[in-house]
Amino acid sequence: MGFGPQWPARRSAATRSPRRRPGGGRTRWMVLLALGLLAALLARFAPPQVGVGPVEGRPRLVDGDSLFIGSTELRMQGIDAPEGRQTCTREGREWACGEDARRNLQRLIGGQQIRCEVHSTDRHGRGLATCFSAAGDNLNARMVEEGFAVAFGAYQREEASARTARRGLWASQFDRPQDWRRRNMPGS
Repeated sequence: MGFGPQWPARRSAATRSPRRRPGGGRTRWMVLLALGLLAALLARFAPPQVGVGPVEGRPRLVDGDSLFIGSTELRMQGIDAPEGRQTCTREGREWACGEDARRNLQRLIGGQQIRCEVHSTDRHGRGLATCFSAAGDNLNARMVEEGFAVAFGAYQREEASARTARRGLWASQFDRPQDWRRRNMPGS
């Protein structure tokens, strides 16, 4: 035996029990609990995801290309109608073209149920859909054909017809809805 303190022999890594840090297990559970609460909050406040397929019912209109059927928010795909507050100029006077676009869609629906075929969702979680009246008319095409929406990826033929006949927006001076939104609704 030698002089000085006697140290216990070191055990090999295979025989050692893992060291526990004070509160290590508790910290892990707290992190998991915090992540679970965060996931629950995100699920509660995130827009509901709309499924692909048909949605039917009486719509509640937001504007000339956005609507709700029940709690499902839809945007009519391939068209862009003036925003509700958007104005245009006709014969030198301001015209509430956004409100008239909504009224025109309301007239086309005629208080009946509609059917919308949801194809996908947009970045806001709204269903992108082609909607049909009770009589089977494609409402997206009709809004463009009557000049109350512009083509936005589809319906160019209907837009050309409305422009030539100077129907709806084409009988006025107007900003394309996406340009109006960019200037008047930053972040949209």
